[in-house]
Amino acid sequence: MRLNKNQIEHLAFVGVRNLLKEEKIIADDKNRLVDSLINLITDEFQKEDKLDQEVREILSKHMEKIRNENIEYQIMFRMIKTKLAKERNIVL
Repeated sequence: MRLNKNQIEHLAFVGVRNLLKEEKIIADDKNRLVDSLINLITDEFQKEDKLDQEVREILSKHMEKIRNENIEYQIMFRMIKTKLAKERNIVL
């Protein structure tokens, strides 16, 4: 599931608010912490987008074989994406 900018901001705000409320964390500057979390989440989504693009490029180079051998594109996509993510320590 992909989140838009507003959803990411809301997620970060609610997460920080709840962690502070439950005294799981202590922060001098709540807004700076929220901004850092927004940047972290956004960066992770960008990494995943880049990985998706790379998987599409790999698969496009092998489309003939995929069609000829009647291989399910989405299954192959997930397999390659999972393998590359594991190799690169990207959490999906």
